[in-house]
Amino acid sequence: MDEECNTLPVEKWTEAHVSSWLTSIGVKEQYVKKLNEEEVDGPVLREITEEFLKQQTGMKSGPALLILQKRNELINSRQALGKEQPSLKAKMSPDSPAVGQSDQQETSPVRINAVKGQDRPEAETDAAAGQRASLFSQKRDCKPRPFGKEGIDIKYVKHNVLQPESGVVDLITPCREYKSLTTAARLDRPRLQAKFAKELLKFGSGCMNVRSNGTIYFGVVDSREDHGFVHGEIIGVPVEEKDLYVDALDHIGKSFSAPDSEHVWQCIRPPQFIEVVDMNSSEKHFVIEVDIVPAVSIVKGKVYSVRLPNFKESSNKVEREKTTIYRRVGAKTEPVSDPLEFYQNVKDRDAQRERAEVSHFRNAPDVCEDLGRKLMVLLTGGKQYIEKDKWYILVTNKFPREDLNAIDFLLNMKIFCVFDFDPDSKVSGFCNKYQEHHAANLHFLQNYKLQGGVSINDFVRHLQLFEQTSWIFCNGRNDYHGNEVACDEMTWIKTKKTLLKEAVSLICKQILPKGLFFVIFLLMSPIEQPLVHTFHEFFAEMQGHEDIICISESEENHLKWTGFAQASCSTEIVNRASVVRMKMSHVNATVLRIQPLTARTHKHLSVFTKGTCLLETAEEERMSSLEILSVYQCEETTAEFVESEKENIERHFYHGGKVSWLNFWLAEQKYVGEVLQREAYGEVSKVLRDILKWSPEQIPVSCIHIYHHPGSGGSTVARQILWNNRRDLRCAVVKPSYPVARVCEHAVKLREYEEKDPQKCLPVLLLIEDKDEEYLDDLRHELEVAVTTKKINQNTLCFVLLSCTRSHDPEQMCRAYPLHNVAVTHKLKSEEKRQFAGKRKKLEEQYQPEFILTFVLMSEEFEKQYIKDFVEHLLQGIDHSSLTSRLIRYVALLNCYVQNSYISQSHCEALLALTIHIDRFRQHNFERSLSEQAKLVFVHLRDEKTYIESVRIIHPLVAKEILQQLSGSRQQQSVIAMDLLKEDVLFENRFGREEYVKFLRDLFMKRCRISKGDKSDSFFSPLIEHVREKETPERAIELLHAAYNRFNKDVFFAQQLARLNYSYEKFEEAKSWAEIAAKERPNNSYILDTKGQVFRRWFDAKCKAVGKLNMTAENTADTIKTGLIAIECFKKCQKVANLDKDSINNSGFYAEVEIGCNLLKLISSLTVFSNRNSGHSEFVKYLVTDYIPEEVSKPWEDFHCDLKSLQKNMYEALEWISEDLSYFQTDTNAEEEEGSSSEIKISNPKTWLVIKSSVFGKYFIDKSFFSGNQAWMSNQGTAFMRRMKIYHLGGGNITTIFSILTDQKMKDPIRALEDIISLYPNDPHNAKLDQMDLVNYIASQIALGCLSTVSPKLAALHELQKLSHQFPKERHKCQSSALFLLTLLFWPEEDDSEHAREIKYEIIMPAAELLKRYYRVKMKDVPRRKRRIYIHFFLGNGSGWNRVVHKSKVETHTNLLTVPEKRMKWLQGEVCKVSGITKLLKRVQGWTEDGTVFLKGPENKKFEIHALNSTSVPYGNENVTFYLGFTFQGPVAHNITVIT
Repeated sequence: MDEECNTLPVEKWTEAHVSSWLTSIGVKEQYVKKLNEEEVDGPVLREITEEFLKQQTGMKSGPALLILQKRNELINSRQALGKEQPSLKAKMSPDSPAVGQSDQQETSPVRINAVKGQDRPEAETDAAAGQRASLFSQKRDCKPRPFGKEGIDIKYVKHNVLQPESGVVDLITPCREYKSLTTAARLDRPRLQAKFAKELLKFGSGCMNVRSNGTIYFGVVDSREDHGFVHGEIIGVPVEEKDLYVDALDHIGKSFSAPDSEHVWQCIRPPQFIEVVDMNSSEKHFVIEVDIVPAVSIVKGKVYSVRLPNFKESSNKVEREKTTIYRRVGAKTEPVSDPLEFYQNVKDRDAQRERAEVSHFRNAPDVCEDLGRKLMVLLTGGKQYIEKDKWYILVTNKFPREDLNAIDFLLNMKIFCVFDFDPDSKVSGFCNKYQEHHAANLHFLQNYKLQGGVSINDFVRHLQLFEQTSWIFCNGRNDYHGNEVACDEMTWIKTKKTLLKEAVSLICKQILPKGLFFVIFLLMSPIEQPLVHTFHEFFAEMQGHEDIICISESEENHLKWTGFAQASCSTEIVNRASVVRMKMSHVNATVLRIQPLTARTHKHLSVFTKGTCLLETAEEERMSSLEILSVYQCEETTAEFVESEKENIERHFYHGGKVSWLNFWLAEQKYVGEVLQREAYGEVSKVLRDILKWSPEQIPVSCIHIYHHPGSGGSTVARQILWNNRRDLRCAVVKPSYPVARVCEHAVKLREYEEKDPQKCLPVLLLIEDKDEEYLDDLRHELEVAVTTKKINQNTLCFVLLSCTRSHDPEQMCRAYPLHNVAVTHKLKSEEKRQFAGKRKKLEEQYQPEFILTFVLMSEEFEKQYIKDFVEHLLQGIDHSSLTSRLIRYVALLNCYVQNSYISQSHCEALLALTIHIDRFRQHNFERSLSEQAKLVFVHLRDEKTYIESVRIIHPLVAKEILQQLSGSRQQQSVIAMDLLKEDVLFENRFGREEYVKFLRDLFMKRCRISKGDKSDSFFSPLIEHVREKETPERAIELLHAAYNRFNKDVFFAQQLARLNYSYEKFEEAKSWAEIAAKERPNNSYILDTKGQVFRRWFDAKCKAVGKLNMTAENTADTIKTGLIAIECFKKCQKVANLDKDSINNSGFYAEVEIGCNLLKLISSLTVFSNRNSGHSEFVKYLVTDYIPEEVSKPWEDFHCDLKSLQKNMYEALEWISEDLSYFQTDTNAEEEEGSSSEIKISNPKTWLVIKSSVFGKYFIDKSFFSGNQAWMSNQGTAFMRRMKIYHLGGGNITTIFSILTDQKMKDPIRALEDIISLYPNDPHNAKLDQMDLVNYIASQIALGCLSTVSPKLAALHELQKLSHQFPKERHKCQSSALFLLTLLFWPEEDDSEHAREIKYEIIMPAAELLKRYYRVKMKDVPRRKRRIYIHFFLGNGSGWNRVVHKSKVETHTNLLTVPEKRMKWLQGEVCKVSGITKLLKRVQGWTEDGTVFLKGPENKKFEIHALNSTSVPYGNENVTFYLGFTFQGPVAHNITVIT
């Protein structure tokens, strides 16, 4: 067993400790695992029962008995040694304060020891004693049933303890007597009735004779009957027939004289059966209570003697004892010793009774507690108003109809979920009424079952928690067509109790931190057990009652509730948190007074006709992905709230908090000073005004980019734009973490809300913060599709996307597209400096400088020396060893390296070992625990969606400086990072865990990207880059290794370790890590790419080393072997990448060619292959024939076959790359997620292909062939040699051929193409060229035709058409490049006859259809944003060769545009409107049908043409013209225009 188990008290054991202990005592692994899954820790271990073990784990009786016995022995031995406290300590809330322990004991005392003076029997074992000690720890005092109250619904909890037996007090207060009846309860009917009647009549007559009320309890332990119980302990008795006990009163007639028996019948009330709740048993037990009420009107002047019944076993019948007079003496009932004296005092006793009755029944005025104040204090914690950012959980049963009109206060609350036990609630109850005003998602308990592998964030998103109220029907729904019917209590306990427990546990442990939510029990109708089980679960999970209240108008309902609730807490605790006898209408009016917003607020939106419309709250909630800004935003805020909070709101903003709408509203209403506008605000406003102006070129979706330095006010500028345009546009902020499709759906709904005509709506201004270009492209595309689908006029502006993104170089980002991009930097312009100086002066008059720190730093333009001096002053005297300083280091490390990172308050509290005792003051206690330095540099954040609190450093630059100064002069940030990785308490803290783990992961994994606004691209995360450059590579490796272990040996960390090791030529280690990653993810092409890179780098290093030697076949063998292993790795990468339907990874092909070229260079450097006479010929002969030179035969014997297939493999890889680039002319993998990016980055793939193709061809050209010495060559070898020469000249594939048209460095492209063509046979028609050679020949002719129509090498167009008939007749056997050439060659000319045109269309249309099919296969399932299609040629305004216009000729007219502007014009089809292009290109005619474009031309057939820009397609059935482009997807329509 773990040594820690021996030192820790059992109460402090975790699940791991319990598992270790179970293993040590020999429990099977399957049971150990199951108990661990059931979260059995130390406190639970102390309380588990045999029934629990059998039901929850399926355990047999043997191991269950072993666990219980060993558990008891363990606890007893610990108690004997003083290590274990037999007290409530294990049961009390772990965050009960020391000062609060006495309070807890006063309100809920616990009986620990049995009545003193009673020794346990000698036969009692230590195990039994352990069971008793465990049992005693559960016992609480409880109150008895109110005297004289019959028929009320109350319950006792087994093992709770009633007050001790009592004697006469004031004659009205009942004296009590207890009988366990445990033995007698098992007797037969006559014996049991005799025993029951004997005890009852003895006690009853004793009470009547002394004129005192009394109650006798059966099923409650008397001290004389101790069997391990305490005096007054409730155990109950099994009752099968209640009439048995009622009939036992028939003994009255036989035990008293005739006149007396009548009186006794009147004074002894019928038995009351009070159910005993036992959480560990399903068998019902009861306490039987009988009240005695000797009213003076009945007993006056009488003394009652009784002959008690007694069952004689000898005679087997009931016999009567002798006549005896009994009386109550103290807590006992005893015979009267002096009957004469007792008779003489009858009058005195009657008089006392009479006076007591008169005094008791005198009509005194009722005193009622101040329920209104109690309710307000319970809800606010003594504050003036309810917290705005508090979530509420409601638990309720069926609402009376009249109370549904008094729920305004509930409609104003932020309700997280409702546990509703009314199966008719959706049709006629609370749910129905609530949905009239709010949106709600309807769930059942099973919906809250967290399935394996589902993260909490995904679970929350799936159920839309925090967005709309989750309405949980806990006992079925009568209107639901599925199998969810209401059930009775016992069925519910069997089928749904466990689901309820899981739901409550999930909410309390993983979704809502303690102190962030309030649970309100609304007892609207009679109480049933399921409702009380919900209370038990919340009480246990919340570890107390501070945030639980109960509201009940019915006192009877509450009394029953109190009885049930005693299983979890004392009556005093329940009453203290309850508001009883207050009408719902009064509750409603009271709570409305303390809510910060006016009742049932509504938002207003601007409309097209310049008025406003009402935005229903339910409709707003259904547009959950948008934070909608209303015309009268914030005007519902109460004056009291503004007055008390305005300074805090303003100070929080100027200290570094995010700007809120309330900041703008307070400034607008002159409650606080103005919020300054940076000059960028004017620039953005101007861009927006220009976009809003109508023009014929207006597009439906426009985009404005704001790039800003972190903390420079960019987000404030963006929100100021929305705020000041809310009356003219419909404005909203896109919430994070929503899919594009959902955002688009809600944006369209917002635009058209309450508008009659979709053609006439105000534009929607959407703010999107910190999203990349891909997200914006997707959103723009989805919105454009929506506009097209709804057939809105093309020149109507519908949406403006305002993107606000952090960047380390905003000005550089803006240069790319200056028309719609605006930069916000730390540098202030002269006018801004003047405004900031004035504002700073005003703020410093109102606040201390440290409270407006961010504004002060901004006014100083975040000058480096100022920040350095500020941090240096701040950290003077800081205790570096304190927990708070450690927290500052961790937050600074994250904020410095991970954008938008923070640490949740829950994590901070866990690190600081804070136990928050009073949740209402949680924030105050947390802030009080921080050092002065932490208070200054931390800004407190609150999630706008969940309200969860977190902290970050006020500014990233301050975080960076803090990190540098706290990490010492050597900047050992790796030490801080290593400490952070070792903080189990942070990594395992449940609340906000996914966000924390993501930030920690990004710290070690996320790389910099210029495209993301970073200063540069990086190979590793910025932290790892810093450690390996500023510290040591070994330290960086050690840090990544620790992260690998921290993240459960995540394969992507292994991948990074492989990369880091090979960067420092630690190839063996790199190989080991790469193999670990590849073994775990054999189908991840990027990980296989990393493995290939290890061997590639290893190969390069070996090449470098062997290059310094006199190279021989022997000393190069190992290097060649490594290169071939690398190629094999990349081939596996290619295979996996081709099978992957979700991404395009072409790195394996590029890497294979790179290594192949280096291998060829290495081999050709050997003496045998490098001599001037025949070396190169030997080289080619060796690689392409069966010939093996003697010098390499033995040393390379293991890989001759691999080397001889090198040429073929490289050729295939180059062809694949060429085809890939025929579809795209740019690198589509510029940005990938973690672990999903290849390590070879080709900035210009087309240029790379041209160079590598030329190098590849050069190595396989035998110069002797061209000099006539070709003895070893066959005819096949001759064709091969010509092909290699063509490759070398740039004619090896269609991409390199067409690139000659755009190669600015090539001096004479016409001569180059003529040289290529001259290498083909003079009569290609009869040469029987294979398909690839045929494609390259025709492509070379087309390229030459674009450059010169007078070249002697140029074939006539009809000759090429004739030649193309040699392509396979079965078109599916044609390569995509051949099909592409067919569409280009056979496009009909103006002077073609009808017959000729039809023949050409017969060729073109099947080819175009196959191209579309090939394109779909090529594109796989990659996102639409990556589906780039490249136009190679346009149809020109001429005939013959003049009708073939290469794209490069079109682009000469757009050279003045920036690259992004050029791209946008191509995407939007606007490029053809540029001057000069209209004369160059030919427009063709067609028509549209339901959004599809068709070409006018073929007879009796429809020729569908893909629209390059879908938004340009008119909605109706129109006649159109368009420019025709030729692509590898088939012909495309460009710049579609309706014929008017």
